[in-house]
Amino acid sequence: QVQLVESGGGLVQAGDSLRLSCTASGRTFSNYAKAWFRQAPGKERECVAVISRAGIITYYADSVKGRFTISSNNAENTVYLQMNTLKPEDTGIYYCAFALLPRVTPTEYAYWGQGTQVTVSS
Repeated sequence: QVQLVESGGGLVQAGDSLRLSCTASGRTFSNYAKAWFRQAPGKERECVAVISRAGIITYYADSVKGRFTISSNNAENTVYLQMNTLKPEDTGIYYCAFALLPRVTPTEYAYWGQGTQVTVSS
């Protein structure tokens, strides 16, 4: 089992930055691909960014390219999502998730955190 705990969400203004963290415990951190998903009210959960077990970034949603950066620190068992130039449409609950392979479909991920709320005001 892998336990994931996200932190770093909050209420910010458009143009601000936030850094989300997801700390893992349990099985070996480096065995998994990691992803950040988000879910806005009334919308489906969407993949924001994915990083492979080897630390290769494999995916960014078009809506966040150039603004968000995913990174992974094996020594800290933590995956990060640096979010810059935030927009109101970035509002939602952000989840980290782990899987054996780097995919963008939520059903491919076995392990999920509880989520952290990000709200961007205009």
